[in-house]
Amino acid sequence: MYSTSAAGVPHVLTPPSSGRADAPLVIAWHLMDAPRTERAFAAALPLEGLDAWKLYPGLPLSGERFPGEDEFMGAMFAEPVLNGHGAINAGALAELPGLLDEVRAEHGIADGPVAVVGGSAGAGIAGGAVVEKLVDARAAVLISPLVQLRPVVDLLARQFGMDYRWTPESEAVADRMDLVWRAHEFGSTPVRCIVGGDDDLDAFLYPSGRLRDMLREQGSRADLRVVNDMGHALAEEPGVEPAPQTAAAREVDALAVEFLAQCLELA
Repeated sequence: MYSTSAAGVPHVLTPPSSGRADAPLVIAWHLMDAPRTERAFAAALPLEGLDAWKLYPGLPLSGERFPGEDEFMGAMFAEPVLNGHGAINAGALAELPGLLDEVRAEHGIADGPVAVVGGSAGAGIAGGAVVEKLVDARAAVLISPLVQLRPVVDLLARQFGMDYRWTPESEAVADRMDLVWRAHEFGSTPVRCIVGGDDDLDAFLYPSGRLRDMLREQGSRADLRVVNDMGHALAEEPGVEPAPQTAAAREVDALAVEFLAQCLELA
């Protein structure tokens, strides 16, 4: 396992067990909840048994790039869409091409099959990488996924006692990040959504079901798996450092590996 930085992006890279340079590459973005760093996410979701390169990028404003609790929360309370979710999503997508170029060159990774994985905000980035055609993904696994921003902002507003007022600028960000509305842009990429049975229905479970239904209507392969007794997070707090894998994360990992192995023809 390599933990380093390329194109200014901290990341963890795990080589395939076979050592094949032409093994598939899986890119996996972490949550803003626990596990909230690339190192913690690699421990929680190691994609055990999948013979692939596994690249875990750190999100902007997270991990080594976290500006500090006071500065981050102040910016989020001031404007959670433009300063928070929108900025993190757009920043991660913008830095992906440079990250891939440097990592492939440094480690001799062949330009082979790619799949994407993400948790919560990271799932929004994984889906965004597909619809923006930044990668030609053979599969996408979206965990506790942020596939529609508006209900997530509504949830955060209730939790923090905020009265969020949408503006034309933030509405444009929500439209760009609405993967249900943009379902047709997934093309033929198979998608598996994995949601905790104890997660918020309006913000995460129902939107995941709508995305699955929209993808199926256009003839794409899509399913939704619900993990009982799991909330939104995949690790115990604080979720910054690698920690023992929880039972729920182990189940999520197995569901992700099953789907990826089939789609990448590694089964």
